[in-house]
Amino acid sequence: MSDEILNGAVAESEAQPQGASFTVEKLYVKDLSFEAPNAPQVFNEQGQPDLQMKLNQKVTRLAEAAFEVSLGITITCTLNGKTAYLAEVEQAGVFGLGGFDDQTLDAMLGTQCPNILYPYATAAIGQLIVNGGFPPFPMQPINFDALYGESLRQRATQLQGGEGLANAETAGNA
Repeated sequence: MSDEILNGAVAESEAQPQGASFTVEKLYVKDLSFEAPNAPQVFNEQGQPDLQMKLNQKVTRLAEAAFEVSLGITITCTLNGKTAYLAEVEQAGVFGLGGFDDQTLDAMLGTQCPNILYPYATAAIGQLIVNGGFPPFPMQPINFDALYGESLRQRATQLQGGEGLANAETAGNA
């Protein structure tokens, strides 16, 4: 029965390679930072704040089937040319991924792992901003599948036949 197509969906045994496993071993904050260099004067400033967000991802192989994936988010808020605050978080996790072919492993590290880390990272950075005395900054969802697709296109043009996330010590922006 597992080999049948049920209601138009592929059975689970066909959806992933036989024996493939994906586990979340540990989630943790690796780095956390908040700066408000112009406080308390910045609280009296009037004007429209300029918010910039930077996102990056790093993958480190810890063992044959164990990877540390780190998702970094930096939010910089300026008001009238002055830095109101700078909030940074590096949310990380140890993930067990075994039994995947190289292409699927690369995709899992580039999409599924950051999708798991992102809500924790946004909660941590949001709490930093509020605790710093500033209004909440609602973080929008991110399509890591689209970002991964773009990174594949960039890798294809830069490195013909590159190693991929699983075999690289670090990978660039998510």
